[in-house]
Amino acid sequence: MGTTVDDRSPQAYMVALQHVVLALDGDPAWRRWWHRSGVEECELGIVAEGHVDHLRPSADIRKVRGKVRANFTCAAPDPGGRRPAELFPLAVHEVTGMFEVIREAIGLGALPPMPPLPDLPDQAREFAVTRKAPAAEAGEVEPQGYLTLIQIEEFFGDEAPPIR
Repeated sequence: MGTTVDDRSPQAYMVALQHVVLALDGDPAWRRWWHRSGVEECELGIVAEGHVDHLRPSADIRKVRGKVRANFTCAAPDPGGRRPAELFPLAVHEVTGMFEVIREAIGLGALPPMPPLPDLPDQAREFAVTRKAPAAEAGEVEPQGYLTLIQIEEFFGDEAPPIR
């Protein structure tokens, strides 16, 4: 997981996104659905961008070494001291939207229903979030308003471990 926002404000959102992903990963219906893909695993990379950076979402989906590697951008919510549980609806919308794109890209059937989210532990562990400013473009050009697919790939490189 990563962000182009240079302060700690998206941490609660990152916790919410991770909680949703882990809930899907542990759900038997979602596991059966993914098993039909014939691919052992999906490595999901998510970059939460600031509103100026995120004028349109980007996605990069590839099959690499027998797994699907899917990197997405999404808008980081406005800061405001919200707790992760308050961000669950937005996180569910974003993550299921990402899997809808993956589903279409690899030809899977309809997504299973969203399982109930377990309660978030009182002391949700913080995890490493890669923070990088969008690459500055050479010369005087208008800001592009989104990360290109190459920038998403470069953003994660080999430093960001997959969510497990």
